[in-house]
Amino acid sequence: MDGATETSRDRTAVDVSLLVVRVVAGVIFAAHGAQKLFGAFGGPGLEKTVEMMGVMGYPVTIGEFFGGLGLVVGFLCRFSAASLLVIMLGAIGMVHGKNGFFQSGGGFEYNLALIGLLLPTLLAGPGRYSVGRFLPLPKTRAGRPIAVVE
Repeated sequence: MDGATETSRDRTAVDVSLLVVRVVAGVIFAAHGAQKLFGAFGGPGLEKTVEMMGVMGYPVTIGEFFGGLGLVVGFLCRFSAASLLVIMLGAIGMVHGKNGFFQSGGGFEYNLALIGLLLPTLLAGPGRYSVGRFLPLPKTRAGRPIAVVE
């Protein structure tokens, strides 16, 4: 086996892996955001969310829903991953951290798992399989969208 074929196969595996973690995280966040924004899936809706969280309920709800959608389709993925990562760190710091590690006691175990899903997208970008690759966005010399819009 020559090195070029192996590198190509490795790159495909990386792109598929990035797609999987991006879509899984995106679906989770879009669903949670839909609960908070629209009351979908038995969620509280925006009015109740803002009652519970105060004014921070607006950016958290919008960030979860639209950030999740961005991850699923592959548009503004690094921005979405960074925003969602900040939301999860805020959830740990303001709500779950005081309850310890395990989710069964209200801890931050789940938040940490979501951060682990977001980090590959933040660090490596969305991979080859993303809508952002096909939009007329500013590109680098290598033909990839610039990192900010990737």
